[in-house]
Amino acid sequence: MKNPVSFLRSVALLEAISYLILLFIAMPLKYALGMPMAVKIAGSVHGGLFVVFGFALLRVLMTTNWPFSRAALVFIASLLPFVPFFIDRRMRAWAAESHQTPA
Repeated sequence: MKNPVSFLRSVALLEAISYLILLFIAMPLKYALGMPMAVKIAGSVHGGLFVVFGFALLRVLMTTNWPFSRAALVFIASLLPFVPFFIDRRMRAWAAESHQTPA
């Protein structure tokens, strides 16, 4: 994946899915059924994906002409459930506009 925005978009979607799994599957398993291992596993996966997302966002800031406000919007969207799915259409357009070959 040569385009850093396309990579960011992919990671953002995976991170959003892992967040929903953590919130709506693992946490109910922990608190309703007494299965704390579900949160440990889902939380670890989500945490790892969030770190990758952070590095991917930093890479986009360093290699494209994105304004800081756009990166802030993407970061804030990643903190809220379901919002990354709504911002994905914009990110697809941003990926197309910033399609560049690495220097």
